[in-house]
This record gives sequence, C-alpha cells and structure tokens, in this order.
Amino acid sequence: MKNFLHHFREKEKVSGTEEIYESQCPFCSVQCTMKLVEERIVTRKRVSVNGTPNVTSEGRLCVKGMHAHQHHFNPKRIQTPMQRKGDAFVSITWDEAFALMKDRFESIQETDGKDAIGVYGGGSLTNEEAYLLGKFARVTLGTRFIDYNGRFCMSAAASGANDAFGMDRGFTNKLSEIPYSKCIILAGTNIAECQPTLMPYLEEAKQNGSFLIAIDPRETATTDLSDLHIKIKPGMDASFVNALLKVIINEKLVDSEFIINRTKGYEELCHHLDDSDLEQLSDVVDVPVETITEVARTFATSPTGMLLTARGVEQLAYGYDTVRNYLNLLLVTGKIGRIGCGYGAVTGQGNGQGGREHGQKADQLPGYRSIENLEDRRYVANVWGIDEGELPGKGVSAYEMMEKMDRGDLKSLFVMGSNPVVSNPNINFVEKALKSLEFLVVVDMFESETGQLADLILPSSSYLEDEGTMTNFEGRVALRKAARVRPEGVRHDWEILCQLSSVLGKGAYFQYSNPQDIFNELRLASKGGIADYSGITYDRLQAERVYWPCTEDDPDGEKRLFSESFPTKDGRASIGIVRNHVPSESVSAQYPLYLTTGRVLEHYLTGVQTRNSPGLRSRVVEPFVQIHPETAKRFGLQPHEMACLTSERGEIQLRCHVTDRIREDTLFVPFHWGGKQCINRLTSQELDPRCKMPSFKVCSVDIQPSYEKSESHVT
Repeated sequence: MKNFLHHFREKEKVSGTEEIYESQCPFCSVQCTMKLVEERIVTRKRVSVNGTPNVTSEGRLCVKGMHAHQHHFNPKRIQTPMQRKGDAFVSITWDEAFALMKDRFESIQETDGKDAIGVYGGGSLTNEEAYLLGKFARVTLGTRFIDYNGRFCMSAAASGANDAFGMDRGFTNKLSEIPYSKCIILAGTNIAECQPTLMPYLEEAKQNGSFLIAIDPRETATTDLSDLHIKIKPGMDASFVNALLKVIINEKLVDSEFIINRTKGYEELCHHLDDSDLEQLSDVVDVPVETITEVARTFATSPTGMLLTARGVEQLAYGYDTVRNYLNLLLVTGKIGRIGCGYGAVTGQGNGQGGREHGQKADQLPGYRSIENLEDRRYVANVWGIDEGELPGKGVSAYEMMEKMDRGDLKSLFVMGSNPVVSNPNINFVEKALKSLEFLVVVDMFESETGQLADLILPSSSYLEDEGTMTNFEGRVALRKAARVRPEGVRHDWEILCQLSSVLGKGAYFQYSNPQDIFNELRLASKGGIADYSGITYDRLQAERVYWPCTEDDPDGEKRLFSESFPTKDGRASIGIVRNHVPSESVSAQYPLYLTTGRVLEHYLTGVQTRNSPGLRSRVVEPFVQIHPETAKRFGLQPHEMACLTSERGEIQLRCHVTDRIREDTLFVPFHWGGKQCINRLTSQELDPRCKMPSFKVCSVDIQPSYEKSESHVT
C-alpha cells in the first residue's frame, strides 16, 4: 500500500497536479516563512503547509500560519468591485468603480475642500503600499487627514522610544541575544499566543538560567513560563515602575557610570521620587512591597537584562508614560546597547514596524521623517517632484478622524487594509460617524464589518499574490514574493492607488510597473531619515533579511542599536519623569469591575482573515468573557451561560469562561469579533494626550446574567 501511494504521488507530480508555493505568513510581526503544497486528487484539492528556515523563527510556524492559506482560497473572497445599491451590493467593472470615485471625490473636494476626504490605512500593508498610501493622500488627494490602525497598536511604544532613545525600532537587539539575557521582564505581553514562534528564545533563556518576570492581570501560557508572575491591577504599570525605581535608587543599585556618560534627566527623576511612599504605591498597584523589592533587586543586579512590552501596558490613555517609565528602568540600570541588554516593543501586526515608518501616520513622512519639519518636507517633496508648499500639514489620529466625521468636517473616507468599525474604541459612536459620510470606499478581500457600511468595496489581492517588503519585530526587512497570480477581477493595493491617481489627474507621480519600482523610490525617500532603507535592495532581499538603518555606506544594517551612543542631538538617552497614574474610569457601584481586552492564539486583529479560515474559526467560534469563579458566584453567573456586559458606552452579550487564572476584579474579552458581540462597543474613547492611543486595556463595566440585563446603562 505504501509503495502504491508513493507511486501515485510521483505520478501526480509528473502530470502537473501538484504545485509548490514559497511564501510568508501574513499575520504577526515575526513574519515566518512557509512552503505550501497544493495537490489535486481527482476533484479534491488538498493544501499542506510546512515552515521553512529563516533567521527569525528558524522554520517554526504557529496554528495561524498553518491555516493562513484558507482565507486566500475562501469562495467568499470579493472578486469584482461592489457598489451599494440600496441595501445590497452589486458587481460593477473596474472602469465603473474608478469613474464613480473620480466623480464623488472631485465633487466633495470642490464643495468642501481637499481636507474633506480622509485616508485610513493598515499595519498589514507592505512597505511599498504603506509608502504609496501616504503619497496618494498627500499628492493625489492633497489631504492632511491620513492615519492608520497602527495608532491602536504601536503609538505608545513608538513615541516613548523616540523620546527616550531618539529612535523607534521594534527590538533594539537581535532575537538571538535573548538567550544571553539573565533577567527578562515581560510587561503586558502574551507572546505564547500572539507571537508563539518566538517562545523558543525565551525557553532557551530559561535553560541558560535566565529569571523571567511576567506582569499581567491574567495567567497565560506566557506567564506559565515565568519564574515570577505579577498579577497587577489593570492600568497600574506606570505606578508599579515608579515603585521599582524608588527601590533601585534608594538601594543604590543604579549603573552610575552609564547614567553619567550616556543619559540625562536622572537627577530630576530622583527629585521626583523623593516624596514617593513605597507602601502607598504597593497599595495602589496591589502588589506587595516584598514582591516589588524582589523585582527591583533582581533586575538591577542581573549582569544582563531585557524588557519586552506589548499592548497590555501600551493601550492606555497614559500608555506613552507607561512605556517611558519602563524605559527609565532600562536606563538607570544601564541595560541597553549591550549583548543580552535591550528593549523590544513586541509588534502586533505583520508590518506594524514598517507600516509606521514610511508615511501613513498623521504626522510622518517616509523614513520616519516629520511632516512638520521644514527640511524633511523639502527633501520628500523633492523626491516626489512637487513644491514643499503643496504638501499638506499634520492631520489627526485615527479615532479623532471619526470625531471629525461625526462633526461633518470629513465627508468621505478611503479605507485600505483595515476594519475600523471593529478596531476603534466606542464602536457605537464609530458606526454612527461612518454612516454619516457621503462616500465610503473600502479596499479589502472580504465584506468586512466596515465594508458592510461602504458605498464601494474594491477587491484586493491576498498575501500569496501580493509581492512586497515587510519589516518584522526585529527590525529586519524581508521580501515576500508573490507565489500565485491574482484573480483577474482583483487588484493589488498599489495598482489601485496608481490607477486611482491616474483618473484623478495625478498619474504622472505614480509611474510604477511593479513593487520594486516603488521600493526604489522608498529607498530614496527614506535616505538620511531615522528609518533609512537606502542600502537595501530587492537583490539583497532575495537572499537575506536586512536590518535597518541600512545605508549604502553601511550596507550591513545596524543589528544592535545604541552600543556607543543614541541618535539624539547630544548622543544621550533621556530619562523622563512619569507621575503615578490611575485609570480615569474607576470601579463603582454601577460599574464594579475592570474590563481588559486582548487576543487569542487562533485569531488575528479584527478577524477578517482568520474568521474566514475554517480551520481557525472552528477552534474559537465566538468571543467570550473570562471571569474568576468567585466573581461569577458573586454576580450569579454559571460557566458557559450568556452574560450581559455594560459600560457607559453600550452593552453586549457574551458566554462566560469561568477560570481562576484572572484577577477577581477583572474581566477579559478578546477583540477579534464584530457585530453585536464586538467588545469595543464598551471600551473607552479616552486618548493618550501624547500619542492618541485609546484606553483599550482598562475601563469599568458591570456584568449580569443575560436575562437580568438592564437598559439603564446604555447611552
């Protein structure tokens, strides 16, 4: 029988019934590589997936990567442009779609000005498409209103690192250095479920004697690996770090030489902490003084140490301050710029790093240049062949764009690679704002929740069809080749932007034949910027992943940052003063519990791709609320029954998952679902004043059995 199957398989190969594709996972920031084998046996098709070697994940794949191809093959994929006619969508041609956009965009801008149209991007676009989207907004439309969903992912870490170090790159070191770190703090990051193929680095560190400290209100597969788990009260990390700094400074555990030679602001920090009381801080953060002292001493006295943060400490209305304080911890102990010493903001989206470097943020131009810096504006304008005065100014953040829609300032929105009706906070308001638009265009593979509100949906290509570069968590740029030809009725994102620019009279600025042409312009536009890609070429990327910054004079790229100096005017890192924060929404009699949100292993972002992958959807079919047994008992809830959650902004109903792996005062809900069970119907729209990050990770809620739900909390 075995010989027969072998003979049959060989016969299939000869007859051309087996095709092999090399590709790269479209999901998280690790960017694992893979080989897909598509076999056709009579009338049945079977796809098998295996990881392939690469320097980042070393050939590993997680369950999402193993099933990523399923959404590509899903027959629900949109194959032609779809225009809304009443309550339904009808198929139209691309010529009709471009004619419609030309008519509506020109009419709106003629009546209400160039800034009446907004552009909304995503952190899963390739570098080329993220770059082109920013150019499209500013050159073709001439609008200042562009932002992207990475605002809800990396803005706190990015702004914190830029202000502390002078540069934001996801990880300041090579991943291969993690096993050399003798103490690792994992603050608000659940790597085991969000970037699982990185876990072997932590496991190897443990085997080498590293002490792992996890800070999370919940027990997770990541905290299970730790030597010490701090089950902190939600939203209290900034104050917790102040307590750590108080111990380290009082006990003279700082790295004085590093502080004197390579930082500024230390004396001000000491003065700020003089009046801090450790007992009071302990009470506020709900962590014993003994545990605070243990963490402080362990990290400070370790010969090497690393800090990894993620959305758990960043998605707060003071996420910037929280990140800055964690970076203070690195700086006062001198744990940066050496082997086994560094910082990593564990990026969530596939191109969350590259997506924020090349111009789709409200205040940025390519190369991490500032749109408010005259020299930067002149340089990029020259690359684009326009006058500096033609470049619009700084726009507003993603959620603030929703507020402008609601006020009538924005009349139209062009969405590419994002699903804002699920990813934004305060979704009831966001839906209302989007419905108020005169013209909404959504570019996507599927009819997402945002697409359902659109006037026009444009079908885009999948990761197996769309060639381009991605920048992973490590700061390495990788080339994702197109493994398959896109369907005839589908367009690549870059093709859509080029053709739309052409019909709007700006085609001369978008003369590209392929993604490599775009990348070569990106290289020039980024040259001399913080995120300098000028030394990276497609030819090089055929063989290797390359770190940025990478220039023609230094083509190897910088693998470990800050070894000798920081990219600031004086070469020094900045230690910042961070006050003690408490959530603005405190628990009360009406809303007695904290709500925090996050991910599950099987799903990705707003679920548009993973909920259209049967192998992933079947593993976790619906959202749920994680609740402690004592809390469930207190509120009259039973395992697996439906509960009604309410906040000041709305209510939803979810099934209870009762577990003792969460604090009694806290509920957890994953955010991958839309519709009536979208958890962001409850989350707060409060924004960080520095980086405009919403407070996804903490708000106050009530929970009751669904049959006892009350309308009184709904506004």
